[in-house]
Amino acid sequence: MKYLKLILSLVLTIVVFYVLNTKLGSVPPIAKFLNPYTGIWQNETPENVSGEMTISGFVEPVTIHYDDLLIPHIFAQNNTDLYRAQGYVTAKHRLWQLEFQTYAAAGRLSEIVGEGAINYDRQQRRLGMVYGAEQALAKMKGDSETMSYLQAYSDGINAHINSLEDENLPVEYKLLDYRPEPWNIKKTALLLMYMTKTLASREHDLEYTNALRIFGEDTFNKLYPDFFDIVDPVIPKDTDWSFVTAEQTARPLSEIPLDTIPETLPKPNPNNGSNNWAISGDKSATGNPMLANDPHLTLNLPSIWYVMQLSTPEHSSMGATLPGALGIISGFNTHIAWGVTNATRDLLDWYKIEFKDNKRTQYKYGDGWKNTTMRIEDIQIKNGKTIKDTVLYTHHGPVVYDHNFKGDNALSGYAMKWIGLEGGNNQSTFLDLNQAKNYNDYLNAIKPYVAPAQNFVFASTEGDIALWVQGKFPNKWEGQGKFLMDGSNPDHDWPEFIPQEFNAHTKNPKRGFVSSANQHPVDEQYPFYVFNDGYDTYRSRIINNFFRSKDKFSVEDLKGLQNSTFNLKASEMLPYILETMDTSSLTEDELKIYNEIKDWNFYSNIEKRAPSIWSTWWPKLYMKVWDEYEIEDVALDRPFAYQTIYMLTHMPNDEFMDIKETPETESAQDLFLMTFKETAKELIQWKVENGAYTYQKYKGTFVGHLLQGLPAFSRFELPIGGDGNTVNAMSKNHGPSWRMVIELSSPPQAYGIYPGGQSGNPGSIYYDNLIDDWAVGKYHKLNFLQTNEANEGIIGTKTIKPSNQ
Repeated sequence: MKYLKLILSLVLTIVVFYVLNTKLGSVPPIAKFLNPYTGIWQNETPENVSGEMTISGFVEPVTIHYDDLLIPHIFAQNNTDLYRAQGYVTAKHRLWQLEFQTYAAAGRLSEIVGEGAINYDRQQRRLGMVYGAEQALAKMKGDSETMSYLQAYSDGINAHINSLEDENLPVEYKLLDYRPEPWNIKKTALLLMYMTKTLASREHDLEYTNALRIFGEDTFNKLYPDFFDIVDPVIPKDTDWSFVTAEQTARPLSEIPLDTIPETLPKPNPNNGSNNWAISGDKSATGNPMLANDPHLTLNLPSIWYVMQLSTPEHSSMGATLPGALGIISGFNTHIAWGVTNATRDLLDWYKIEFKDNKRTQYKYGDGWKNTTMRIEDIQIKNGKTIKDTVLYTHHGPVVYDHNFKGDNALSGYAMKWIGLEGGNNQSTFLDLNQAKNYNDYLNAIKPYVAPAQNFVFASTEGDIALWVQGKFPNKWEGQGKFLMDGSNPDHDWPEFIPQEFNAHTKNPKRGFVSSANQHPVDEQYPFYVFNDGYDTYRSRIINNFFRSKDKFSVEDLKGLQNSTFNLKASEMLPYILETMDTSSLTEDELKIYNEIKDWNFYSNIEKRAPSIWSTWWPKLYMKVWDEYEIEDVALDRPFAYQTIYMLTHMPNDEFMDIKETPETESAQDLFLMTFKETAKELIQWKVENGAYTYQKYKGTFVGHLLQGLPAFSRFELPIGGDGNTVNAMSKNHGPSWRMVIELSSPPQAYGIYPGGQSGNPGSIYYDNLIDDWAVGKYHKLNFLQTNEANEGIIGTKTIKPSNQ
């Protein structure tokens, strides 16, 4: 018995030891995770912002001042040391996020989270994300200066990684039980590809091909017009295009393949976009130009952005950076300010590929055959297993869909032509903007920029304002890329690119302001084909009408505009509904809800109930109009909101207003009543279960951790109004990821805020300390230090000494 107890105790000890030190499913090794010396407890430490460090590779001393927001102000004597320090400091505060994003970009998440990420990883590989990063890196290698800075940045990150012991690892590494790997320049290229995919991979070609086949050309053109009647474009309508000497490519006589496509890849969030604008000194209350920018992205913790000041004796810039990329992305320096919004141009097209035989080594092209190239993708899975996926490449691009992925025909597939795979040295654009002093410097900085296409807004202390729609745009023939194209027809290949000098732009327009909010870049007078890629029709008009409303504007006016929750879409649709809907059958409870929305002033504020009603009612109405699109095993994209509203108000008896599953013939007014009753039922039930449906509670805005399922590291039910169509474009988990307002005085006066904090450590007070101010529309004045000796607002200073000193 004595030996039996001993054996049982030994077995139990071994089992407990195994369980505590082994990752079981999504549960980290408990012993390692809770170890008092190396586990999560070590992450609850105050920020170390003072002292001296000796780091190899630095040529001269570097000073890093931290202000009370934990914003680092880096002062270096040369650019190489500056970007090495930027890499080091970024890694110090955002290492896990920095690395995790490149795993996601490269299709390597299975390595750290397991088999649940295999499909995601396959998708990333088939989209050519690593291939695209390699093409970008090949272009960067032609610029020795940029490459030297990229290497310095990588060295800085690695200096921090090499200094880490287990106890110092960010908590996410402990949760997922892995360690960071060395950084390299390719990872920066992957980070830039990640943003390109987020902003420049939205398309509808295959879905539109299905719609054209099902509904016919006349109906398709009615549902998907290239221009809406109320376009207020990025570049003013009165722009003179007579300087353009190139002509649009002529449309060939050819047919498109009307295939039936059952399934397509997930799309980027349709609300990915931004606002930016600049006003001239004549429209400014101070006489100085002003510039504002607020990018709209999915909101996460750690935050998408990291704020820094980067200074040498030759230049000093400040603003929001992307962890993993060099320089300031949205910000200002002593002379200029700049910001970006997504231009959302259609730069991803699909081609049908016909293979010669089952070997798939050749595909039809013109009167002959072209060779495919083969890329073997090894997808490693956590704990040892590896799967392989063979991706074929054509001259168009990778064959994303084939019989191995979302297809069933071994002799055909769909290849993707995407600007993201062209390669470009986009990093140099932002490095040059950081040092630019005037309009010509700004223009030279953005000229080589390729993708994602952006609306680059500009203002300077010299008094200039400007906006360029910049990217590399193929000079497409009318309608090219709207549908699936014939990959064997040379006439369907992308033609030459539009010369950069003919990209849409404006400088110092007479109206005194420039702006963009992801709306149509131009009107129909622009001499090149621009496809309606789901452009904004509401935020842009609110912004432009605001700047037309009076002569002078202050910094506070610009802040107020960024935080505006006026819902123009509701203001144009709802009065018509209320005027024409038959309310005679409404119950007492339904009438109460009806009166609440009838009294709405169209501001989507948190304390109101009407925005909750609208945010429930509109999606139900929209889906009811397009019930004809509910076809099994056929990929379809419903028409855009503006055209839907136009048809509801101008074609109330159109065939699409009829519900296909009922014997009666419905009109728009019938749909109004039907969906209102469904809305009321849902809200009444919600009230029973949750209390009053005030907008803050009902919308439930949150900022979630990058890893799903970590509520302890997230923030919920934030007090912020708006929706995707208001200037304050805040939906449930998507919206203004960085708000910036700059007055171009000497020196510039700058204000900024974002939903997060400078630290990526959930145990730090600087992890989410900005969220509450951001939610209620407050800003912090950015402490743009003019000299290395300044100490106003500084809570600590770090000094990096070269190892040879």
